[in-house]
Amino acid sequence: MPSTQQETVTVDLGGRTVTVPKGGLYDRYRMDTDLDEVARDPRVSGVDFFRPLPKTRVESPIGATLTPNFYYRISTARITMLARSRAIRSRLPGELAPLEVAPGLGLVSVMFFRYDVCDIDFYTEAAVGIAVKPARHGKLGLVDLVAALKNEHLDSYVLSLPVSTEIAQVRGHDGYGFPKWVTALDVDIDARRTTAHVANDHGGTDLALSAPTPGQTAHPSGSRVSALTSYTSIGDAWHSTLSQTNVLSAGTELIPRKLALRVGEGRMADDLRSLRPVRTIQFDVVTEGQLALHMPVPTSVRGR
Repeated sequence: MPSTQQETVTVDLGGRTVTVPKGGLYDRYRMDTDLDEVARDPRVSGVDFFRPLPKTRVESPIGATLTPNFYYRISTARITMLARSRAIRSRLPGELAPLEVAPGLGLVSVMFFRYDVCDIDFYTEAAVGIAVKPARHGKLGLVDLVAALKNEHLDSYVLSLPVSTEIAQVRGHDGYGFPKWVTALDVDIDARRTTAHVANDHGGTDLALSAPTPGQTAHPSGSRVSALTSYTSIGDAWHSTLSQTNVLSAGTELIPRKLALRVGEGRMADDLRSLRPVRTIQFDVVTEGQLALHMPVPTSVRGR
């Protein structure tokens, strides 16, 4: 894990000043990272996934930036739970509707992320999210449900998204419209065990996870690419943000028996309790993956 004593430099993001590691990828490249240099990092399996994805310079609330944001080595954990649709709807904007697996039952999730090598340097992240119907149509298709359950393509609305660094918070909140704040956040994922701890404003536990890592299956680069579309409101307009994950090693456990999720006191805990989850049905862990995160684009969202 990066040293807490690492030197930093200040950078400007749309009028906001943040600190980043001196000599890190963002300090040196400002998102226009040299893929050949990244390929030499022993933590990175390769960069072939990124070579066909050209970066584009766009204007955004954080100033001119390049998109997509590349994450060269990531690991993730997701706990999927059933929750009553009534509780879910109480937390959704009126334009969005829950993805239901049965009448009156939707899906909510708690997620943890560790980004070891990334255009904006190392950080960790956690989320409480809701699976929603794709905004492009009003009726749920079977294809959408199957794809969501298989983690191939999921549409979501995020209630809370704490991160561990300033640059991730400003980019995520100001640039993408996500509910992000900075907190102490530890995520450790390997082939044996998955642990995470999110601190609340008082240094106590907001959420914490401890579980055996599901057995992992390796995938050749590019053979299993999943997509997540997240909806946010920026100003008065709805936007959609696409993220594409190149899964390199992953595993799933259905009805996990040895998973311990501690729900403490804090913003994430409050959001999760408000959804009133009734049962944990799936635990997915990616011990190695890569990610391309695109800047949000305006989108039409149907009213109910």
